[in-house]
Amino acid sequence: MAESVYKVIELVGTSTESWEKAAANAVEIAGKSLRDLRIAEIAQLDMHLEEGKIHCYRAKVKVSFKFEP
Repeated sequence: MAESVYKVIELVGTSTESWEKAAANAVEIAGKSLRDLRIAEIAQLDMHLEEGKIHCYRAKVKVSFKFEP
């Protein structure tokens, strides 16, 4: 197997419905501009609150893709 290098970036996806959809949004949008996505790791989950109520779910996602110099 040839040696490869992968870059890892951190994204924050949001959704008014769920953490799962927030994470999926981050990966889906990243996939439109990054090629060869390999791994997505959930790093943190939180919620944005307004007036004491959930405004949206946020998922911090680490995404790796093959690095091409």
